[in-house]
Amino acid sequence: MAPSVSSPYISLSPGCMHHDTMTHQNDSPVPTAELDGTVCGDFFTVLCVGQGFTEDQWMNVFSFSMLRHWLLTYHCVSNGNSTADTDDRSEVDGSVVSMVSATSSSSRLLPPKERLREKAFQYCQRLIEQSDRNCVCVEDASLVYRTFPCVKALFGRLGSDLSYVRVFLPIAQFYLNHGEMAAVDCESVWKLVFSQCPAELFNDYFLAHELLRFLRVNLETIQQRVPQYTRSFPNLLKFLAWDSPAVVDDFVDLLPSLVTAGTAVELLHSLLDLPCLSATLLIQLSSVSLPVSEPSGRGLQQDAFRNPGFRGLFLFLLREEAGSGDTIDRLSTLHQLLAEAADWPRVLQCAQVVPVLLHIYFNTVVKVADEKLLAHLILVMLERSSLLINIPTYTAEIHRVFSCHLLNLCQLHPSLVVDQSQELLEFAGSTTNVYSREEIYTHVVWVLGEYLSVSCDSRCSVRLITSCFETLEAVLFEVTSSSPPPGTTCPAPKVVTTIMSALAKLASRSHDLIPRVSLFLSKLKTAARAGSVAWCPDEEDLVAVVTRGEELWSLLKAPGVAQSVLTPQPHVAMPQWYRDTNVSMPLQLRLKMSLPG
Repeated sequence: MAPSVSSPYISLSPGCMHHDTMTHQNDSPVPTAELDGTVCGDFFTVLCVGQGFTEDQWMNVFSFSMLRHWLLTYHCVSNGNSTADTDDRSEVDGSVVSMVSATSSSSRLLPPKERLREKAFQYCQRLIEQSDRNCVCVEDASLVYRTFPCVKALFGRLGSDLSYVRVFLPIAQFYLNHGEMAAVDCESVWKLVFSQCPAELFNDYFLAHELLRFLRVNLETIQQRVPQYTRSFPNLLKFLAWDSPAVVDDFVDLLPSLVTAGTAVELLHSLLDLPCLSATLLIQLSSVSLPVSEPSGRGLQQDAFRNPGFRGLFLFLLREEAGSGDTIDRLSTLHQLLAEAADWPRVLQCAQVVPVLLHIYFNTVVKVADEKLLAHLILVMLERSSLLINIPTYTAEIHRVFSCHLLNLCQLHPSLVVDQSQELLEFAGSTTNVYSREEIYTHVVWVLGEYLSVSCDSRCSVRLITSCFETLEAVLFEVTSSSPPPGTTCPAPKVVTTIMSALAKLASRSHDLIPRVSLFLSKLKTAARAGSVAWCPDEEDLVAVVTRGEELWSLLKAPGVAQSVLTPQPHVAMPQWYRDTNVSMPLQLRLKMSLPG
């Protein structure tokens, strides 16, 4: 394998390591050329080009295909890895000895392992010179310093020419593995990998697969050594926005690593705007006349894309790095501009993966965020629940995800309800939300009724409880005294029963409010007996609502009992209460009363 200018043929195959111009008995050497067509000036490698090859040259190719396996396996065996059995060891050792047995006298002074490594190193260096690829220097640190000038020069020659994108990732791998050891500046490499490549080649399926695989395989090291990684999520999400079915599994693995205290808010907005990003990428490609397999009627969107008044909205979505702002001020305007894109297949595919990623996001963020950040995220959920691209199924799914994790956040940190009580009350006080955001509205009401209590937060005053009671009371009165607004449907029974339960809980903590909620429940029962009501045309639903009202009314007749059932002491929820039949009745009643719906 040693380079020999006088002989352009050298075999990497077992038993054929000598420098012969005749590679196999009577076979004559076949003229071979470099990739650029020039005559080979060095030994034969897998990248030499020719019209035909001798058997030794084919064996060279075959042996190279086994080289990585030999190096890794022989390394494991040499270090006493118990996973390598005796048969494997014999086979590997035999192959290695055979490969390096017929070398120069100087090479024979080295043990087989070192001789194999030395020849493999020389072969890889030759490949770099031929094809601008890199070699592996994990086992021997001294090889790093010999190789870095070559790899650095290679990267310098390629510059930012993205036609060589298949070479950049191996170079990035080399810098990631050895850049710290060699004390070199890797900034330009990471800028190319995390900035330029995704921004310009987001529709390159090979790059998407290889780059995301590179991230997954090296995730721990990248998090430690590449600060640009977490800030690059707006760029990386372009792969997901373009071809979500193909890469969603990669992002399921990668997303937790992108969630930090510094990126959490902006990342949440970016995930919610992923369908908008998908549409924008399609419009961007259409605007430069690249063929895409989507509907061709994008004239209005392309005009908006080029319009200076709207250009900033699209440029924000297309940003390469985090940190320029959490979200877009004119989201509703953007959604109007992209209204026709809501049924594009690629956009719909993208919308389908967002709920899955949001679950991963919220499950991660509770581990890295403090209460101040979590409080901010609650505000984002309330705000963004009405600011989503108009895809009905997408909106419904996002509301379900928000509802689930709003409950989870408040269960983990009940004090968040007092911290954000003003915003939560403002949301709960809007009757419009009953009809347009039913799912999340129901859960907001539930957390208000559940956690506005002195037992959850000592800052919860009677005044705050009364304010919440009056807000919900006004909404319930309005909903149950009139028909739904035009274009909307009747509220689901669970919305009404959740408001009633919240009022009863609040009244049990401030007994002055009990007569007010009891009077309403009494009137509700009387109205239902009089016949059908406009806000609940289904008789079974109406019966369910009235039944819940009667249960609450009966509880409130005994304020002490109502408080123990609707607002039990924390120790009541301990597991032994489930098993003790003498004390478990309040918990059983509470289970029936407290959950939404």
